[in-house]
Amino acid sequence: MKIVAVTACPTGIAHTYMAADELQKEASKQNISIKVETQGAMGIENQLSLSDIANADVVLIASDIEIKQRARFTGSTIHCVTTEEVLVDAYRVLNRCKEL
Repeated sequence: MKIVAVTACPTGIAHTYMAADELQKEASKQNISIKVETQGAMGIENQLSLSDIANADVVLIASDIEIKQRARFTGSTIHCVTTEEVLVDAYRVLNRCKEL
């Protein structure tokens, strides 16, 4: 399974990057391919390409704010959660993605 994800929080510091780390750790445990774009205080980092998005089974948006450039995900299967949901139970979040 291939997932692309975007993480973002209001201040763009802690939760943005903590959620990205949790997703990457849990994806590795579950043998899921994941690429995570962060939209934090430093701007967009590890930006997803159109190819990344097209080749993904699911787009996971873990955000507490409106993400930038959302239109690029049109036509994709999208699962939206908060960064807190990822921090509390990344396992459950990724399993839900598998079900979509």
